[in-house]
Amino acid sequence: MGELTLESRAFDDGERIPEEYGYTARNVNPPLEVDGVPDDADSLALIVDDPDAKDPAGKVWDHWIVWNIPPETETIPEAWEPTDATEGTNDYGERGYGGPNPPDREHTYRFTLFAVDTTLGLGPGTDADDLESAVEGHVTDRARLEGTYPA
Repeated sequence: MGELTLESRAFDDGERIPEEYGYTARNVNPPLEVDGVPDDADSLALIVDDPDAKDPAGKVWDHWIVWNIPPETETIPEAWEPTDATEGTNDYGERGYGGPNPPDREHTYRFTLFAVDTTLGLGPGTDADDLESAVEGHVTDRARLEGTYPA
């Protein structure tokens, strides 16, 4: 769409996510770098999911849902505990980040960042489907970073 980018110092796009970020390891988010946020963005939203979970889990597995991230954010640090954004409920039934934990084989994980022209009045029980519905029609740009994680 535009100039929005999402990168990580921990892994390159399409490469392996270090083991420490997995659910049964440290279970903390990798550091993320944001650039090119459009001027018309009032906030950012982030969804981390696993589309390869459809076969073992029967659905795309949601690992992290965050919204109302300030648009001036340039870095999301490792093990981030946001005080100026809201985290929703992942498919582990927990609020916050839930790292990769593929049960059967290597999976690909998508970190999708949305620039949104509004702030969202969503509660902490919000899941990825709710967030995607709320941003519909408000996304001014998006960026994606993908990484793999071994079983």
